[in-house]
Amino acid sequence: MEGALAGFKVVDLSRLLPGPFCSMLLADMGADVIKVEDPKVGDYIRWWPPQIGKNSGFHVVLNRNKRSLSLNLKAPEGKEIFRKLIQDADVVLEGFRPGVMNKLGLGYESLKEINPRIVYCAITGYGTEGARALKAGHDINYLALNGVLSYCGRDGLPTLPGVQIADIGGGALLAAFSIVTALLARERLGEGQFIDISMTDGALTWNCLRWGKLLADGNVPSPGDDMLNHGYACYGVYETRDGRHMSLGALEPQFWKIFCEAVGHPEWNQPNYFEPGPHQTALREEIAAVFKEKTQAEWVRDLAPHDCCCEPVLSLDEVMRDPETISRRMVVELVHESWGAYRQLGIAPKFSKTPGTLRSHAPELGEHTSGILGDLGYSADEIARWRASGVV
Repeated sequence: MEGALAGFKVVDLSRLLPGPFCSMLLADMGADVIKVEDPKVGDYIRWWPPQIGKNSGFHVVLNRNKRSLSLNLKAPEGKEIFRKLIQDADVVLEGFRPGVMNKLGLGYESLKEINPRIVYCAITGYGTEGARALKAGHDINYLALNGVLSYCGRDGLPTLPGVQIADIGGGALLAAFSIVTALLARERLGEGQFIDISMTDGALTWNCLRWGKLLADGNVPSPGDDMLNHGYACYGVYETRDGRHMSLGALEPQFWKIFCEAVGHPEWNQPNYFEPGPHQTALREEIAAVFKEKTQAEWVRDLAPHDCCCEPVLSLDEVMRDPETISRRMVVELVHESWGAYRQLGIAPKFSKTPGTLRSHAPELGEHTSGILGDLGYSADEIARWRASGVV
């Protein structure tokens, strides 16, 4: 069965994390993603340690199912090749600072003259216009400026999340959703459009619950102030006797009651368990003391019969070995022809009729250049000449 996006051609100029994660999602769903890379250095993330074989482990995960075309977009011949590539493409994805593609003569306004149906998506830190548009930034900066970082943490201190919320959630996921939406709109409008993805804007929308609370009560969010933000004892992470941790999420009365009875403290089941106040600190200390009485494995065993929203905090290597994760096909065993067996991250959405597939390993730099240029009608002699001159 072909993936839902089979037949769509995506030209991906992006590097590092946000754009490649977006195009990975599209490729997993069947799109033909052509990763356009500089002939000398390619996507910088290829070279970041640690490596698997000759490529970074980051590259191995982010760029599976794609084809690599090495192309110098600063060379006149490279620009012409790119314009030809765009003629039958459906999507262009890029993550440069605003104006870079225009300076190359390859911005949206130029490309839509070649292909009016093109959907052009630009992922940037702050958007393509505005006072911050040309500023450099990273995930931490975007989260700082959109308010998310201000209340992530506890004890009044902001804490940096361990995953890149703005890069992935505010950028890559939003871009993938927007691209597919624009492709649907194209069926109605008959033409493509430009999509401006600001990672700051995208992650700003992740404030939706706290935004609504602020509207209602006027209290500015801060670290450790809320039921989902270390504010309530019934929702938190607790250390076990062996230095591991358990996650407790017994928000609802029925789950809280079950938990209290399961750990032998039915007296904790008081109405104020779900109310703010200093009693939360005292209750948290009591729960912490109980969790310290057993190891993580013992708590997993003893709480297994009780449906109380309490689960072990697993390390990533434990997740890779978790039977349920494996049964959900989120860990896929693959063998690379050069560097052997490895475990690839699986595909999260499970489609009943058009499932995503892992069809190929992450490509070597320029691995598919000759084939892609041949499909465009260029001769072997032209390709050889361009290789010699550094165009490809």
